[in-house]
Amino acid sequence: MNHEIRSKLDRICNILWAGGLSVPTLFVEQISYLIYLKLLDEREAELEVRARVLKAKGNGRAIFPDQASRYRWSNWRFKSGADLHDFVGEEVFPYMASLLKEEPQVAIYFQDAKLQIEDPHVLKEVIDGLDTFQFGKLGPDVKGDIFEYLLQYLSRQPQSDMGQFRTPRQIRMAMVEMLDPDLGDTICDLACGTAGFLVDSVEHILAKYSAEPREVPIYGEEWLADKGWTLEQAKKQIPNLQTYRKGAGEKIPDWELLERSIYGFEVSRQMMRISMMNLVLHGIRNAHVKRANTLSELGGMSDEDLRRRYTRVLMNPPFAGMLPTESIRKDLPTQSKKSELLFLGLAMESLAPGGLCAIIVPEGALFGSTSGHIELRKKLLEDYDLLAVVSLPAGVFKPYAGVKTGILVFRKPASIPDSAQRSRREREARQARRDGCVWFYQINNDGYDPDKIVGGGRPETPERNDIPEMLRQWQVFKESGFRKPPGTEAGALLPPGTEEAKCWWAKISSIAENDFNLGAGRYKPQVAEKPPEEDPAELIGKTLKMERAIATDLEKLLKDVEAEK
Repeated sequence: MNHEIRSKLDRICNILWAGGLSVPTLFVEQISYLIYLKLLDEREAELEVRARVLKAKGNGRAIFPDQASRYRWSNWRFKSGADLHDFVGEEVFPYMASLLKEEPQVAIYFQDAKLQIEDPHVLKEVIDGLDTFQFGKLGPDVKGDIFEYLLQYLSRQPQSDMGQFRTPRQIRMAMVEMLDPDLGDTICDLACGTAGFLVDSVEHILAKYSAEPREVPIYGEEWLADKGWTLEQAKKQIPNLQTYRKGAGEKIPDWELLERSIYGFEVSRQMMRISMMNLVLHGIRNAHVKRANTLSELGGMSDEDLRRRYTRVLMNPPFAGMLPTESIRKDLPTQSKKSELLFLGLAMESLAPGGLCAIIVPEGALFGSTSGHIELRKKLLEDYDLLAVVSLPAGVFKPYAGVKTGILVFRKPASIPDSAQRSRREREARQARRDGCVWFYQINNDGYDPDKIVGGGRPETPERNDIPEMLRQWQVFKESGFRKPPGTEAGALLPPGTEEAKCWWAKISSIAENDFNLGAGRYKPQVAEKPPEEDPAELIGKTLKMERAIATDLEKLLKDVEAEK
């Protein structure tokens, strides 16, 4: 995304923010409506060109036929004042919501939509600003960067609540790389927020199927431009700079397969719209994004939704509060009412055989002593392959939350087809898992200052980032078939002067003996204290000398006291 695009976006954002639209989620929702209308107008223009060239209607279907053409962006964007405001809010939005048969995704997006940019002059300036973009001529990566830039702009605003819906990019990218999704995987986030995990999974796949993928720092390409560095110069200056790959995905053989494989659920209609727009701008127009409470019996999940299983699940669910027992789904593998345990149980239940999950949980879920905590961890260790526990620094989610968290990475074992031997084979598989081990990694720094908050976010500290090394060690673990975890065995006593351990592993049998406690610190190897350099005999002699001096002084004091009587 070049400087010109950033300048245009800054101007549009500043107009909206100064115009009174200072609630971040509302801000993104409103600008998303207008971007969507502009995108649909460009799509309609493409269909018209194709029809003229091919002298046929082609595969596309017009969504503004005949009299409905008055609802197209290009036919009303010249309006102004109250005429513009009333037409968009009272005619365009209702028309878009009416397209349930023709364009169900569009209709769902505009269902119950309301134009809340009250000032007609502000609305006009924003429309004029967006009209300068030709989104159809921008690649999905640039359109995606535009939306990411909007989210970052809002996250930096004072008292913004936007960050609570977004997992930091460096954490998302690491989790996606660990699961390594590919074309054909069904990818789901059961509490998707702004769809960051889904978008990053799509970008990961696109890079795999690109002739010339490019490497990008987690801080963005603008960061390089501001530094005046090339990527090679940046990596020379900062050897452990965290990066990810982006690409056009021109080698993907079946784009519809990719779109059909993306699933997201979000309880808030407002956030559902934002996540849909994020995916649309990344080229995924037909993802299965749905408004639903995935924990509830009456949360809007269809029977098909409840039956579906996914090969990749990525989540950073909300974990505050408790749900009423009557509202909780009965098919979850826990009787707890705590949301963090319910979401973990939901992730476990939603995996297809052989599927992988990476989920962020509060540390309390790792070592909590209630029966609900212990039973769910026991099931995770005995019925699933728990591969890794990654401990995150407490400052990862500042300024929105200071809770200490960790990432659980686990796999659902492949099903056993032979029903006659199922019971015996399952017992053997369970025993094999108990004989296995869990890898622990402690991340102390994630590329951002853990304590400072500047301009609504944490300052960058690219030279201090443990994530790239964690990913390198994870790859070693993965290449061993998850049989040989890097690092030292739990409880080991390291020689004096040894650097503090970053990764270690514990046998599942040992974890079981500790109430299935998954707190990383419980198993961390300790560094032995350095023995004193002085001769022990000399230390003993000095100690005896000091004790004799104390005894002499006390005897003298006793004689003085007796003499005064």
